[in-house]
Amino acid sequence: MNHSLECEPDAGYCHCIDEGNHMPRLQPLKVDQLAPELQSMMESAEKTMGFTSNDGLTMARHPALMKSLSMMVQALYGSGTVEPELKRLIGNITSTAAGCQYCQAHTAHGAHSVGVSREKIDAVWTYETSPLFSERERAALRVAHGAGLSPSTVTDDQFEALSKFFTDDEIVEIVGVISLFGFLNRWNATIATEIESMPLAYARKL
Repeated sequence: MNHSLECEPDAGYCHCIDEGNHMPRLQPLKVDQLAPELQSMMESAEKTMGFTSNDGLTMARHPALMKSLSMMVQALYGSGTVEPELKRLIGNITSTAAGCQYCQAHTAHGAHSVGVSREKIDAVWTYETSPLFSERERAALRVAHGAGLSPSTVTDDQFEALSKFFTDDEIVEIVGVISLFGFLNRWNATIATEIESMPLAYARKL
């Protein structure tokens, strides 16, 4: 499936990555314009991701916000017992459902960076039927899908199904990741953050 070309507007979502170049509505700062503490945070993030994120450079205009979000990201991705691979796929499904192309590209690249196969990333939107996904993964991705829509379409049955595979603490992790991207999807889609070359190049290959 080539996500850079295929849209399904009748299904209520679009999983394309726009090939065009659009100017961001708010310009990111340069790394050398940041205070030393924020420069250190950006450098640390670059080592993890492999590139400097434009949303971080834009958010650096509000240092307290950037620091708080960094702490949330570290809490969700740096601890807990839900595997990193599933967390990245949850972020991708949530971002795709919400229509945020910036986060779609980031989460696809992030899933690849933690070892998810390209085949599985490419098939993530067909999680319900693809043999690449377990019933455990489907339960989590189903909730991520519904939660990414506005208003949320998550049902009691879908949420209850999570408890068959995940502890209450792990469900908090899952909803935490979904909620993190609820913020990031709206931030980046509203500002029209420019997708960096590395995640964009990866997303265009899917």
